[in-house]
Amino acid sequence: MSDTKNQSLRFNGSIWCNLDIALRNLDQVYGQVVEPLGLTVIEWYIMRALYEQDGQHASELARAVGRAATSFTPILDKLQNKSLIERRPDPADRRAVRIYLTSKGANARDKILASAEQIDTMLKKGVGSADYKTFQGVLATLQAMSFD
Repeated sequence: MSDTKNQSLRFNGSIWCNLDIALRNLDQVYGQVVEPLGLTVIEWYIMRALYEQDGQHASELARAVGRAATSFTPILDKLQNKSLIERRPDPADRRAVRIYLTSKGANARDKILASAEQIDTMLKKGVGSADYKTFQGVLATLQAMSFD
């Protein structure tokens, strides 16, 4: 990989534009690793979120993966059609639905988590350990920012 410290940012260093370009580049990496699993990147995120906490409300799950709850149903439909998740009514709130892993979804855990580790290893190798830790800190800050 080339030395990125010698490369200048585009668009006069605009964070948003450069972050978008970086995300598009990373999306290609994710596609190479995730697509062989038969999942889209967002489906992969959802599965990983369910491995952390199974039985989440659909709205919580949408928030966990950074998607609007209003556009989340088709994504869940696809995962359900792949027999990876199932929807169950929330016993405490009949209007709410909880999302659970099926046995097929649970059995995919090792492959999905291994793919995440593979991607992280690729990124650490490309960025360097010290810069990777700094980058994780910047990402955490950006995720926690509120512009209200």
